[in-house]
Amino acid sequence: MTSSPKVATANPFNMLVIVAALGYFVDIYDLILFNVIKKESLELLKLAGDAYEAHEIFLFNCQMMGMLIGGVLWGILGDKKGRVKVLFGSILLYSMANVANAFVTDLPTYAAVRFIAGLGLAGELGAGITLVVESMQKERRGLGTMIIVTFGALGAVFASVVGRKGAVMASIVNTYLHTYLAGWQVAYLVGGILGLALLLLRVGTYESALFKNAHQSRQVLKGSFKLILKSKDNILKYMSCIFIGLPIWFIIGVLIALGAGLTRELGITGVTTAEAVMYAYLGLSVGDLLSGLFSQWFKNRRVVILVYLILSMFLTVVYLWPITATAQGYYFICFALGCGTGYWALFVTVASEQFGTNIRSTVANTVPNFVRGAVVPITISYKYLSSLLAVDQPKVMAAYIVGGVCTALALIGAYYIKDTFSKDLDYTE
Repeated sequence: MTSSPKVATANPFNMLVIVAALGYFVDIYDLILFNVIKKESLELLKLAGDAYEAHEIFLFNCQMMGMLIGGVLWGILGDKKGRVKVLFGSILLYSMANVANAFVTDLPTYAAVRFIAGLGLAGELGAGITLVVESMQKERRGLGTMIIVTFGALGAVFASVVGRKGAVMASIVNTYLHTYLAGWQVAYLVGGILGLALLLLRVGTYESALFKNAHQSRQVLKGSFKLILKSKDNILKYMSCIFIGLPIWFIIGVLIALGAGLTRELGITGVTTAEAVMYAYLGLSVGDLLSGLFSQWFKNRRVVILVYLILSMFLTVVYLWPITATAQGYYFICFALGCGTGYWALFVTVASEQFGTNIRSTVANTVPNFVRGAVVPITISYKYLSSLLAVDQPKVMAAYIVGGVCTALALIGAYYIKDTFSKDLDYTE
């Protein structure tokens, strides 16, 4: 590792934090919106019926595969070309994809646009987190990432509200603009317009000084996976960071997004995915706020992550235990699950702090997107086990098995990594 000249730090509540938080708000809005309006959009495109479940999983996986590939591309670009370019380039791409999504007419086009949207969604969080941790005082940068993720999680709540009120909004738009838009189309357009409006804030942002110093050195290799794979220790650190985030997307991707099948087996009626998503992400916002504050209070991120992992494991058992008979009780557990998995800010921050400036963007972008992309094998495993197990509640048992594996890997990852609170990030690999 080599050090670069010391640089001045920025005020934690500056334009970088604001832009990153707003960008992540729209990022989560788009990421979650499909799960809220998928039924309406597929029905109007005449893609529902018996094949509905296969279509919803296929489209969601197209989006997540786009994020998996996009995480690599944006991460490397962030280390080679700059964090600000990636931040606004990704916002532009997913905003344009949102607008295009409002006008799809068939499944192949829908899948292609969701893939492109996934590519765009992959870059915003990693770029924003990297900018903030490199621009703030090392003892306070956790506050900046806490603000980004806490506010950003509310984008899912907004997506739930817009998705459920889409028909009303469409009626108003159609009356004044003489259009014939459906509610789900208006919901996608809202996301696109919000993202494009964010591009106006580009003038108030600046590039990370740490990146500028590293970028000026011709001897430093930038944005290369070779630096991650060069040693056993780096590989274990990288894989541990990915493992830590798996329970979050098991809970969001299976327990919440695919909760309809589980609630049927548990005998719970009158619930909707949109409501479940809203309550879960309200919990995530609260959990991220508290986990950020706790880590600042105890000056330790790793211990807080371990506590949250144990809490989320306990709440998963509560969710799957057949004791909740009402929709209100189910939504409360969804909220509690969100709180228990509200360590996303800490998880991404720890990942960004594990490696040097010349590959920090690569790590900060790929790790969360590999975790998001892991929802593909997670949901496939869950569906396969659900069809394979010959028990009274196959979906519930499949969720226990898949969730148990994800939690075990996360605990191993949290045990292996070192705490990075107040670590000096002014170095290169």
